Formats: sequence, structure tokens, C-alpha cells
Amino acid sequence: MSNIELIPTMGHEQVVFCNDASTGLRAIIAIHNTVLGPALGGTRMWPYASDEEALKDVLRLSRGMTYKAAVAGLTLGGGKAVIIGDPKIKTPELFQAFGRFVETLGGRYITAEDVNIKPEDMENVRKETEAVTGLLGKSGDPSPVTAMGTFVGIKAAVKHQLGKDSLEGIRVAVQGLGAVGSNLCEDLHQAGAKLVVADIKPEKVNQMVERFNAKVADVTDIHASDVDVFAPCALGAIINDKTIPELKATIVAGAANNQLQNEDVHGKVLKDKNILYAPDYVINAGGLINVYNELTGYDAVKAKAKAAEIYNTLTEVFQTSAEKNIPTHEASDTIAEKRIAAADQSLRLKQSYYKADWVKRN
Repeated sequence: MSNIELIPTMGHEQVVFCNDASTGLRAIIAIHNTVLGPALGGTRMWPYASDEEALKDVLRLSRGMTYKAAVAGLTLGGGKAVIIGDPKIKTPELFQAFGRFVETLGGRYITAEDVNIKPEDMENVRKETEAVTGLLGKSGDPSPVTAMGTFVGIKAAVKHQLGKDSLEGIRVAVQGLGAVGSNLCEDLHQAGAKLVVADIKPEKVNQMVERFNAKVADVTDIHASDVDVFAPCALGAIINDKTIPELKATIVAGAANNQLQNEDVHGKVLKDKNILYAPDYVINAGGLINVYNELTGYDAVKAKAKAAEIYNTLTEVFQTSAEKNIPTHEASDTIAEKRIAAADQSLRLKQSYYKADWVKRN
């Protein structure tokens, strides 16, 4: 099956391919579902090897945003965008061109920052469209709230799997020390956890060693570290046929998107090996919660309080998984799909009512 054929099978409503020759912009915007509200999801910039690879990524990411919003209890749908290119080569004009494409969607898609995108980039997008969040002076960088949500998610997983209320002495391997991973390390260190870290940039690793006395692992095999928790905070597909047999951790709980290379296969394998998996779109929902709060009038206290609820959400996911004897990602999907189905049914009833009323009056 080609990636183009994945669009209807994954349930996407709309996929837009964007090209602006004058700025060199090449991007894809994917709107997965708008039943609960407009599709909100960040834009990432990455030097994809091919358009097919970029399309596959944006389709998976946008579907994940639908489920993330639904499980988090937000009145949002799911969408995502990718800009194909070297993140070291950015121009204000490129982001303004991207903003013009977002504007053509009439509010169905609201963008925000993601991998390799900064608040100042969103300011340039904002020059062309109102459909943007994560702006300077408002919610800004969502990374600290994403890290906070991941932190409380790890606490929920440790409580469920290890029966411990505290992270004191818990060994955590953090793969990826970007904005989220670094903030997560700080939260974990303050809670007394022992850190093992890895990143492709040595200077980031050195910072964690100096600040938190972290041990260092190679980025290619940090997943095999002798720890309690493996926290992927880089790119996806890290849980796969090769890495699962090498895991020593009994918990996988990190901020990366699409951690399971194959959801149907690897989610079940983790369960069979008694490795507790915190579904990525549940545990990393803090960033979405943060920018969503901006839409209704940003309040940092409210955003953090809502992100703290990830602990309870994951506890429900873990309990549902145990009660139904299904992998945790299936348990979280079930919770999300129930909410989407209920909203869809409510929408259809309203549409039926308005149609009947129109027929009666005419």
C-alpha cells in the first residue's frame, strides 16, 4: 500500500501539499479529524529523504493528535504539518508563505511549533494567518509543559508497575535532550531519579552530566541501559523488532511521538513481556494542552493543572489495559474513540434536527 492510499484508510479528512517556489517552501498539512473541533497540531521542519517519507510521518502524527486531544478531554480535532527542508536554513519569508497556506484552510487547521520550530518562526506565520498558537508573550514554548506532563506520566507508570509513589532512586534513561528531554531531566533530577542520557549533540549530553550528574550512554543503544524506565524523547519508531529484545527497563514512558514502529505488533509484544508502555499521545499531551489554553485566554497555572491530569488519564489507561487484557495503546485508543464517537453522534443529531426544521419551515 502506498502512502497516498493510507490517507483514506487512516481516516483523514484532508491532506494539502504546499509548494512556494519563491521561498523554497515544500510542506504537507494533514487534517485527520475535526469532529471535536478544529484540528490543532504543530509544524515540524525536517530534511526528509523523500516526499513519501514526509507524507507517512505527517499522516501518523496528525492521527495521533486526534487521539491526543480526545483522551486529554480537549474540544479539538487532530492535524499536523511538516516542512521538508534543512532546519538550519530558515527565512521569515518561508514561514510567511506557510502561513498563507494555513490561512486557505479557513480555521480548520491551527498550527503551532514542533520539532526544529521556534516561537519566532510562529510569529512569522502569524503575519499571514490567525490560525496559529505558541506565540511569544502568550503560551510561548510548550516544551516545559510537555516535559511536566511526561514527568507525571512517568510517576503514574512507576506507581502502576513498581508500586512506588516516589521517583527517588528510580533509574531513567532519557534518549534525546532537546527542549523537552532537557526539561524532563531537570524534573526527574529534582525528584531524586538517577539519569542516563544520550543525544546526537555532545554539548547537550555534557550539560546534563554537569547539572545532574547523569551517566552517559551511546545514542544507538541507550534503550538497552540497565534502568527502570526508558524515556524516548527523540524521533519515533524506537520500539521495534531490534530494540524490544534488548530492553532491560520494565517501563517505556517518554515524550517522542510514534514510539511503536508497528502499533499492532509491538504494543502486544511489550505487553507479553510485561513491559508497561505509556502511550505516546497520552503522556506527551502537555504541549497540546498548553497551546490549547492559549486559544481560550492563556493562563499558565490552568495549563499546568490540566497537564497534571495526565497522571490520572494514564492510570485509567493502565487499569483498562489490565481489566480488558489488551495492550495499553489499544486501551487509550478505546477511550479516545468513545469520546469522538459520542461527539460525532451528537453532531449528526443536531444536523438531523436542523434539516428537519428547515424542511418543516419550507
